[in-house]
Amino acid sequence: MKSIIVPVDFSEQSEYALKAAAKLAKANDAELFVLHMLELSPSLMSESGFVAQEQVVHLIKIGEERFSEFLDKPYLKGLKVVPIIKHYKVFQELDEVAQKHGADLIVMGSHGTDGLQEIFIGSNTERVVRTSTVPVLGIKGDIEKFTVDQFVFACDFKEENIKSLKRALEIADMLDVKLHLVYINTPDDFLSTEDANHRISKFLNLAQLGMEVEIYNDYTVEKGILNYSETMGADLIGIPTHGRRGLTHFFMGSIGEDVANHSNIPVVTFKI
Repeated sequence: MKSIIVPVDFSEQSEYALKAAAKLAKANDAELFVLHMLELSPSLMSESGFVAQEQVVHLIKIGEERFSEFLDKPYLKGLKVVPIIKHYKVFQELDEVAQKHGADLIVMGSHGTDGLQEIFIGSNTERVVRTSTVPVLGIKGDIEKFTVDQFVFACDFKEENIKSLKRALEIADMLDVKLHLVYINTPDDFLSTEDANHRISKFLNLAQLGMEVEIYNDYTVEKGILNYSETMGADLIGIPTHGRRGLTHFFMGSIGEDVANHSNIPVVTFKI
């Protein structure tokens, strides 16, 4: 792992993510790019005249000072930390920054969402998951010692997920942990043991991987992933996501985003 991107907004959640990212960076001798978006109004930025320019400069200076104070943390000592300030809160821009710096991972703090808030608003982490081509690790809460001993990866073992699994294997290799693969069998999309094993075997042959996969039965895929991970004592859940947006997401949903929103265990998503 060479570089990690951490977007921060000075909230408790973003500091939790920064702490977790710092631990990963120290363990892997990685560079830490910490990104803050000032959220300046586009209308203010496009205004002409001395007053508007003065306001923009003033706001940028305040943001830079606060950013500098935020990064003055003992757990960042000894790390190579590169602060980056952007003027707008555009989530696609985060992926551009990650691509530019060759980031292996984006680490974000997340509140998670539920109910109508999830349908109409979503979380910032969810928005990033939808646009990022780089794996996104969501952190909820202050994890005292962020270490990964048990890493679970769940998917439906269709060919489109081969790339995601291989990226998960790269992350597992960086963390020096074994990856546990699971297929969730549900009443709505039930497969016999023979059919499930046939699908899994075909998938692993195409991926040219020799790995064991556990079949776990539950009422929904999301519940199955969360329940299996709890049973395994997982420290990290990996899952692919289509990154669906708008009405497509409303009607079809995205298991990856739902698990990322509702899991108390850190979740890393891989864009299909």
